Amino acid sequence: MEQVTVKQQSSLNIAGKVRDYMMLIKFSLSFMVVFSAVISYLLAPKVVEYDWLHIILLFIGGLLVTGSANTVNQIVEKDTDAMMARTAKRPVASGRMQPAEAWTFAIIAVTAGLFILGYFFNWLSAGLALFSWFVYAYMYTPLKKVSAVSVLLGAVPGALPCLIGWAAGQDELSVGGWVLFAIQFFWQFPHFWAIAWIAHKDYSNAGFKLMPSVEGPTKYSAIQSIIYSLVLIPVGTLPYLVGMSGMTSFWIVLLANLFMLWQSVRLYREMEKKAARRVMFTSYIYLPIVLLALLADKL
Repeated sequence: MEQVTVKQQSSLNIAGKVRDYMMLIKFSLSFMVVFSAVISYLLAPKVVEYDWLHIILLFIGGLLVTGSANTVNQIVEKDTDAMMARTAKRPVASGRMQPAEAWTFAIIAVTAGLFILGYFFNWLSAGLALFSWFVYAYMYTPLKKVSAVSVLLGAVPGALPCLIGWAAGQDELSVGGWVLFAIQFFWQFPHFWAIAWIAHKDYSNAGFKLMPSVEGPTKYSAIQSIIYSLVLIPVGTLPYLVGMSGMTSFWIVLLANLFMLWQSVRLYREMEKKAARRVMFTSYIYLPIVLLALLADKL
């Protein structure tokens, strides 16, 4: 019985440690980021067939770099994370993991991820990944307590996975990669501000300045979401105009952009958390729909 109990306890400890590391790298967020990098890689003109080994390697390399950046973010923000209900259970904030362990993982992960990108693809993609990692971990993260400009800065590493994936497949930064970067860059503003709207009280108590208005969720903040949703409409036509994808995806992307705009307008009219959640969930489904439509209709 004692041996069985010890084995069960050991299994629970291992499962708990795995859960902690999944939380540490923010797996769901990292998966979305790496997904955009992989689709951008497949959209590159030089990638004419699916090489599953390279797809898996790109996914692993991107996940390691992104997970490392998220780990540094949690180390730096451990005290403020502990103050917010939505983040208090994170492993470093809760004390289940010591910062030294998290730092060790972050360093090993980013080193391994950059090596995979550089060795199996090219050093351009690895250099872009390193730049993205640095901006997110050491510029965006501390700026969140200083100014809402942090959201603008944070949108750069948030969109760089598209350029990383494109560079991995194309060996250069040509117009198609910048088009994908632009789509993901402008998409982030209504997406992130909807999240900040919902969690405004927690963010404010922790000292974060993330909303476009210093007063928080206001009409001005809602108008900003409308403006960036409007910008997405012409930006969404660029894949068709530069010859990346066909007319079918053109209409799918246009409809997705109009739906995003409509949800932002509803937020302005209603000014409620319920409306902000609609913008947030719309943004979650927007990106995979747009990227998969472009890939399915690749020219």
